[in-house]
Amino acid sequence: MVDRKARILRGVVECVTEDELDLLLSSKDTPKAYVGFEPSGLLHAGSLVPMLKCRDLIDSGFQVTILLADWHGYINDKLGGDWGNLRAGVEYQRQMFSVFCPGVQFETASELVKREGYWEMVLRVSKASSLKRMRRALSIMGRREEDGDKDMSKFFYPAMQATDIYALEVDLALGGMDQRHAHMLARDAADKLKLSKPVALHTPLLGSLSGPGRMDTDAKMSKSNPSGTLLAHDSKSVLTKKLSKAYCPLERESNPVLDIWQHLLEPALDKIVIERPEKFGGNLEFESYSDLESSYLSGSVHPLDLKNGTAAAFFQLVKPIQEACEDNSEYYDTLISAIG
Repeated sequence: MVDRKARILRGVVECVTEDELDLLLSSKDTPKAYVGFEPSGLLHAGSLVPMLKCRDLIDSGFQVTILLADWHGYINDKLGGDWGNLRAGVEYQRQMFSVFCPGVQFETASELVKREGYWEMVLRVSKASSLKRMRRALSIMGRREEDGDKDMSKFFYPAMQATDIYALEVDLALGGMDQRHAHMLARDAADKLKLSKPVALHTPLLGSLSGPGRMDTDAKMSKSNPSGTLLAHDSKSVLTKKLSKAYCPLERESNPVLDIWQHLLEPALDKIVIERPEKFGGNLEFESYSDLESSYLSGSVHPLDLKNGTAAAFFQLVKPIQEACEDNSEYYDTLISAIG
């Protein structure tokens, strides 16, 4: 049986800090954690990685809140900055995340910013930081540092994200590695403001299927590059077609297909199966991701078999999401219209 700490740290890139996590687990039976998502479009493989970690946190006794960050999406020009689209995006995420990760709680940024003292804290966080630090933190939005020069509201974004953490009174802040700047800002400002600082837990980013590239903000799997992204609503045939064109070298480094298995599919599914026609030997089963990786790198698993198996496994993972959307497609339909 996986112990509590091992489950929390499974598959993460970084925990800041493990000593603080140990103290948290020993002092609280039901700690609070949060992760934030802008309403920006359809769910994709990359957005499911931190949601898997939410499952682990819930199983480890955490109360997990997803912040549906509509104001942040507005600042970041998502969905054209149209509030009708942003609200639809919020409700779409609420619907999809409820299916993928039962037990999570939700709060919207629109609700959070109305809390007494929220904007005062945004100013206090800003006072405890510098313009240079805020400019550097714009990468959490997928923006360049100079983008803030055209729209001053973007400089409020990092301070708001830190304030979200304090307002929600969370013990642990979860996010992909692209959110590290915001979490470090929140921790540093907490020291200066004499507030409780959160443990920061960072999950890996999935690289684009077109590869190669590190799993960072420049090369991560993104909804803005649909051909390089596995969308949660793609049919099995579409997934198979996308993956057939995926960069998949006979090496581990910068291999987005193996990344998907390691960081998403293996932790999410009960077993690893590579579907294969009987005339080619039938399905292949593996005890662990490491077994799959070594078999692929040795040439025992053909690249096309790996890709087709990835499509089948991902489709299995997102099938409940697709079924929920078929039952009620109102918000999905609005998003499709908004993103064209």
